[in-house]
Amino acid sequence: MHELSIATALVDRAEEVARRHGDRAVTAVRIRVGELAGVVPDALRFSFGLAAAGTAAAAAVLHVEDVRARARCEPCDTTFAVGTPPFLWCPRCELPASGVVSGRELEITAVELEQGAP
Repeated sequence: MHELSIATALVDRAEEVARRHGDRAVTAVRIRVGELAGVVPDALRFSFGLAAAGTAAAAAVLHVEDVRARARCEPCDTTFAVGTPPFLWCPRCELPASGVVSGRELEITAVELEQGAP
């Protein structure tokens, strides 16, 4: 379950942010996860709780924004949903997609800290 190693990295990064802001407690971590990232959001939420125990993020909530996979067809300039399993043929002109434009994300968008003095 690689979600635990991802959760550990999220907690480590959140603690770095907390230290830079006077050792405040982390109240929330917001992330974006693409449907092609190979991450199970529920497993990541569970793992986050385990990884955060005893840290500045112990009471933090992990908010996961799901990002749909989309591809682009360069010849007809169409962007379309890839789906699961990935289907990379343009539904408009039936040519192969030029590339995936979203859906591989795994990024922190915000670390929220407790207000007031540490």
